[in-house]
Amino acid sequence: MLVTACGNSGETSKGPGGSSDGKAQTVALNGAGASFPYPLYSKWIAEYRKVAPNVTIDYQSIGSGGGIKGIIEETVDFAGSDAPMTDEQLAKAPGQIFHIPTVMGAVVITYNLEGVKTGLKLTPEVIGDIFLGKIKKWNDPAITAINPGVELPDKEITVVHRSDGSGTTNIFTDYLSSISKEWKEKVGKGTSVEWPAGIGAKGNEGVAGTVKQTPGGIGYVELAYAVQNQLPYAFIKNQAGKFVEPTLETTTAAAAGAAANMPEDMRVSIVNAPGENSYPIAGYTYLLVYKDQKDKDKGTELVKFLWWAIHDGEKFAEDLLYAPLPDNVVKLAEAKIKQINYKGEPLYK
Repeated sequence: MLVTACGNSGETSKGPGGSSDGKAQTVALNGAGASFPYPLYSKWIAEYRKVAPNVTIDYQSIGSGGGIKGIIEETVDFAGSDAPMTDEQLAKAPGQIFHIPTVMGAVVITYNLEGVKTGLKLTPEVIGDIFLGKIKKWNDPAITAINPGVELPDKEITVVHRSDGSGTTNIFTDYLSSISKEWKEKVGKGTSVEWPAGIGAKGNEGVAGTVKQTPGGIGYVELAYAVQNQLPYAFIKNQAGKFVEPTLETTTAAAAGAAANMPEDMRVSIVNAPGENSYPIAGYTYLLVYKDQKDKDKGTELVKFLWWAIHDGEKFAEDLLYAPLPDNVVKLAEAKIKQINYKGEPLYK
């Protein structure tokens, strides 16, 4: 269990004030869900404890699916998810659920090619055909043509994908569906799909380990994992026609490019986003909360924490290799938080 507290400092001072009677209430908040942001959420909870000692927060890293189940069944006060809830999932909930984006992550394509370091260029067409199993060798003309000067071997390509359901797979297959009509029709997107080629491995660690052990291997892992493990990764041609390196900056740029078309409910895909510097395989992670809170004290403290997270909390993101929200998305998140209420009374004050 991670424990925190509520108080005001920095941007938090813009958030709601104390409880309705002006006294600090001792409140316990329970959350569960996505494992991807867990290191950051743990940091947030520890830091928030310093400013809000009257609040206890517990976040269990059980995966996005478990978090969505928990928020629908109201066994948690908030949930974490790397994938937006579907219309069908939202319809099962007893009330309106808000998606509050917190940070973003990038999915990178890593490979095992002796002598080829980070920076191999890949286009959407090549990526689609590799993962469909149509491009079978590394020296295929489609790859060599975009990598002049790179010694690509006459070696079989071994695709490595996740064998377990994951938010990383959801983002990657969302991307493949957006750039390949054939992929969209034959395979589609989701946390688990029927892969047309390759071998499966469990977790980011499993995919990375298998690629490392397989000469000619190619797979996909989260940016933070690739950087921490010094894995080579590809530069991907984006919608603007530029080969972009996956970094925190280009991930944030993807979110900013997509923000202009962000829907009112904040459920959005940012794969293949417009923008000169946008990395095309990226996604948000969300905190899921009910618009209408049933407990005034819990709701008040939850709103305070959410406000702190998207302001003060963002400064902890980069050190942990998460991309902070762009300013325009922070504004959209603020508007959602201000709508959270108890019996019609807004809890943001």
